[in-house]
Amino acid sequence: MKITVVGAGFYGSSLVQRIAEADIVDEVVMTDIIEDKSQGLALDMMQARSIEGFETRIIGTNGYDETEGSDVCVITAGLPRKPGMSRMDLIETNAKIVGDVTRKLVAGSPDAVIIVVSNPLDEMTALCAQVSGFPKHRVMGQAGMLDTARFKHFVAERTGSSASRIEAMTLGSHGDTMVPIPSQVKVDGKPLLEVLEADVVDGIVQKTRDGGAEIVGLLKTGSAYYAPSSAAAAMVKAVVRDTGEVMPVCAWLEGQYGIKDVYLGVPARIGREGVKEIVELPLSDDEVEALRTAAEAVRAKQADVANLG
Repeated sequence: MKITVVGAGFYGSSLVQRIAEADIVDEVVMTDIIEDKSQGLALDMMQARSIEGFETRIIGTNGYDETEGSDVCVITAGLPRKPGMSRMDLIETNAKIVGDVTRKLVAGSPDAVIIVVSNPLDEMTALCAQVSGFPKHRVMGQAGMLDTARFKHFVAERTGSSASRIEAMTLGSHGDTMVPIPSQVKVDGKPLLEVLEADVVDGIVQKTRDGGAEIVGLLKTGSAYYAPSSAAAAMVKAVVRDTGEVMPVCAWLEGQYGIKDVYLGVPARIGREGVKEIVELPLSDDEVEALRTAAEAVRAKQADVANLG
């Protein structure tokens, strides 16, 4: 099997390394517009094979010929945020980039599953689906996995529990209308609201929404990439291994949760064909309402971006 990652920045190169070291595919292709950058990174990673014990070949390129026949393509290309910028500030520039990249990928890999991570995430995923012409289940975005990981981290820090013993789910948009789902959170098997006070939980929800911006502010130049690349790698593995694992991803809704014809973060069963099915959780009335509010906010922006790519 072959995976293509578009973009050799911190996010893209970290993702390539994670996929290669998992040793689940034959080849990973990393392409970037900066001459020789992906080639140098690929050579460096290949020289780690004997130490890390993986056989996956890593190919760096500045074109798309080498990406032909890919089973999964991950689009990380686009400008990252700078301090003070929202994800929406990137919309026009990144729409042109994502549209162009999508056309080039589709030409050589017409049967691929595409995972979008470029910001603003929900809008770029919708644009990619439109430009590609692929069935909607074969185009999805990475956001919920990352937002959920951030939610788990903040809960773990506050409760002193291990992050691995926390069950959580974050839905909605990758932005201001993100919908962490407290009703679905358990800490060592106990409901979150039995472990923490409601106002503390509200604070954690806000920290989760601001999680990316906090890192952008601390780094000054660039944005998060370690946790985001882990999230995307988990999605790639689910597709490659056809696991059917339930993950929060940006997926096309067709009436689930009373929402249709929009890309939004929801729990989905992931496998070889992309999104196998949308999973409907027993959410509280307030959580469903927040999800529907997020859908309408995203719907308006997705309509705006449709002509930009």
